[in-house]
Amino acid sequence: MKKNIESIKVIIREAKTSLGIELGSTRIKAVLIDLEGNLLATGNHSWENRLEDGYWTYHLDDIINGIQECYEDLISSIEKEYEIIPEKYGAIGISAMMHGYLAFDENDELLTPFRTWRNTTTKEASEILSDLFDFQIPQRWSVAHLYQAILNKEEHINKIAHITTLAGFVHYLLTGKKVLGIGDASGMFPIGTTNDYDNNLLDIFDDNAAKFGLQWKIREILPEVINAGDDAGYLSEEGAKILDMSGTLKAGIPLCPPEGDAGTGMIATNSITERTGNISAGTSIFLMAVLEKALSKRYPQLDIVSTPDGKPVAMVHCNNCTADIDAWLKVFVQLLQAFCCVVDTHTLYFTLFQKALYANTDAGGLLSYNFLSGEHLVDLEEGRPLFVRMPDAEFTLENFMRSLLYSSFACLRIGLEILEAENVKLDRLLGHGGLFKSSKVAAGFIASALNCPVSVMESAGEGGAWGIALLAAYRIAHERDSRLPLSNWLDAEIFANLKTRTENPDSYDAKGFEKYFDLYKKGLNIEKTAIKCIS
Repeated sequence: MKKNIESIKVIIREAKTSLGIELGSTRIKAVLIDLEGNLLATGNHSWENRLEDGYWTYHLDDIINGIQECYEDLISSIEKEYEIIPEKYGAIGISAMMHGYLAFDENDELLTPFRTWRNTTTKEASEILSDLFDFQIPQRWSVAHLYQAILNKEEHINKIAHITTLAGFVHYLLTGKKVLGIGDASGMFPIGTTNDYDNNLLDIFDDNAAKFGLQWKIREILPEVINAGDDAGYLSEEGAKILDMSGTLKAGIPLCPPEGDAGTGMIATNSITERTGNISAGTSIFLMAVLEKALSKRYPQLDIVSTPDGKPVAMVHCNNCTADIDAWLKVFVQLLQAFCCVVDTHTLYFTLFQKALYANTDAGGLLSYNFLSGEHLVDLEEGRPLFVRMPDAEFTLENFMRSLLYSSFACLRIGLEILEAENVKLDRLLGHGGLFKSSKVAAGFIASALNCPVSVMESAGEGGAWGIALLAAYRIAHERDSRLPLSNWLDAEIFANLKTRTENPDSYDAKGFEKYFDLYKKGLNIEKTAIKCIS
């Protein structure tokens, strides 16, 4: 949209806008859009998780300060470009990393530090629950963290009044409502056929947990499940003060159901109908495929979650994607600085990714493992980032960059092979997230590795923050017409004229990746040995 400053001022003043805030792994982002999905302004705040006492975590102060500084950055951008400070919005949406474990007592005091999706400390609970439910429960899921804490006989267990996800926690701060969008809820506990937690599995959990003498039932501590478009509460006076430290923001703004980053990724790529899929590539990487029918059996490598409007989705989730690339490029920045050279981040990423185009298609015998944290797809409980090369490998910058990029999505290929065996069909596969924003090179390599065209929308870099802003806008549209399906609204109002570019598989790159992938799988034992020997 070509910006007309005066007309946008009116849109902002009259609150014909939608605000989305997403708490990602390394960045909190705020996106302001009009009700047609056009981007008006953004705000950002960088943060990092901490490894404390064996758990990846963020402190509650990190969360609150992070959303405040992100919102402040957004307001600064709006004021600078439009010379106006908004007092209200049409609607607000909160999204965040899925899964994890936030447990509170009856006074809303956090009982144990936030355990994020990155933790791979719940293997025993994951295996027991998966067998009990005959439904795959990944280590990341909230119920796995809860059950592992029960198995560990942790002191806080009988003090639990409610548990939630990061998005659910921030939403509760802003509204006082303990609710969760169905997509995010599906990463806490399995969803049944009625767009709510599976009643039979809730009973199985309680029956099994009874032997531990618990003073609560699991239904009592989970947030309420609601669908896209439903009433998820309104910004409270206290919530307005938390979000906007200046006191300008007014209470009473409606909020959409809080969602996880998987759900907002599906929205941001319009991938919520059968035979559509998307790849989100940032700190983690995951592929979502909306299913036409149930899979023939459960697979440890696949999650079954939900779209924000309740359709079943097969999810291939890898904990690690770009963090290792980011770490290496920080070293290159330091090298440039040593020679008094200054290169902006976008130029650095773009230039080095372009170099990968001129590499050997198999990366010349170089091998990279990007496991900063554990990875369930290859049975790693911890991570040890490694770079390996044979003595006769062609050690060039071009091959080095291609090996880093191949490593960022190699695990994804393992999960995709299962979907292919299950005859899961995809009419389109769309990419979004930071890896796709840096350069079209990554999309081309992924298309060749997965043997499937990958399309990238012009909004790809905005990712989940734009997706949750769209869900907030749909909250307004759904209130006007409760019969309006989310997919119809997205097709007609948001994506009808949005431009995309498509990268098709290249036969030479595809053969090169196969050679790299064979070596990659053989070398996984190096990673397992490193975990055993280096601690």
